[in-house]
Amino acid sequence: MKAIVYHEYGSADVLAPQEVETPSPKDNEVLINVRAVSINDWDLALLNGDFINRMMSGLKRPKKTIVGSDIAGIVVATGKDVTQFSKGDRVYGDLSGRWGGLAEYVCAPETSLAIMPERMSFEEAAAIPQAAMLAIQGLIDVGEIKQNQKILINGAGGGVGTFGLQIAKLFGAEVTGVDAAEKLPMMKSIGFDHVINYRTTDFTRTGETYDLILDAKTNRSVFAYARALKPHGTYATVGGEIPRLLKMLLLSPLVSLVHQRRMKIVALKPNKDLAYVNQLYSEGKFRPVIDQVF
Repeated sequence: MKAIVYHEYGSADVLAPQEVETPSPKDNEVLINVRAVSINDWDLALLNGDFINRMMSGLKRPKKTIVGSDIAGIVVATGKDVTQFSKGDRVYGDLSGRWGGLAEYVCAPETSLAIMPERMSFEEAAAIPQAAMLAIQGLIDVGEIKQNQKILINGAGGGVGTFGLQIAKLFGAEVTGVDAAEKLPMMKSIGFDHVINYRTTDFTRTGETYDLILDAKTNRSVFAYARALKPHGTYATVGGEIPRLLKMLLLSPLVSLVHQRRMKIVALKPNKDLAYVNQLYSEGKFRPVIDQVF
C-alpha cells in the first residue's frame, strides 16, 4: 500500500510517499481503507520531534513512521473477536498513540471507532474525533458548563474552538472567541457573539470576566487567566506550550485556593463522546468547519 512516511524528525520536508506492507488486523481489530485523515497539532509535534514526543516515540528516530490519528474510512476486514463492525461499514475515530492514518490502510481496535451517521462525509468524519472530544470534555466534563454562562474560547478559530462554540450554544451561552484577525470573519459567520484579535487585544486585561474559559493555546500565565475569570469561574486548557502547561499544573492548586478560581488541565479521553457527536450531527446541531481538503 501507499503511505506518507518519515524516518527522521524535522519539517514537512522529511515526509515522503512510500510503498509499505499492508497491515493485518489482530483478533480485536479491523482493517480500514482510509478515505480521509485530518491533521492535528499532535501530528506536527511528532514530526518535529519535540522533547516530550521524542521520549514517547524514540530519542533519535521515530518508532512510529506514519503519523495521522483522526481517520475515516471503510472496514475491509475484521479480526475474529470483533463484534461491533462488519466489512463495508463506514467508521471513524482517533488512533492517538497508534497513528498510521496517512496511508491507504490502517488497523484499529474496534473500541477506537464509531459508525458514521448516514449523511456524514468522510472529510467531516476525519475532522471530528480529537478536536471534538477535547471541546466536549473541556466544556462539559471539566468545565461543568451551565445554562446561559459567559464563556471565552482562546484559539477559537481551530477545531476545538469551532466545536466548542457549537457545544456552548447548546447551553445558551454568550461566547467570545479569541484568534488571529484573518480568522475573525469565519468565527462571526458561525455564531460567535464577540471576537477578539489576539495580536491587538489582550483579553486578560480588558476588564471583562467570564464564567468559563476554554483554552486551546495556553500562551499566558496562570495568573493572567485567573484575572479574566469571575469568582468561582473555571479555566480548562486542552493543550498548548509544554512549559506553560507544566507551570499551570504546578501553580493551579495555589490559584484555586487563593483566588477561588478552578484551573484545570483536560486529559483527553479519545473517542469517549463519539456517540454524543453522532446524535448531535444527526439532529443538525453539530458540523465541522473544514479549512481545506487536499
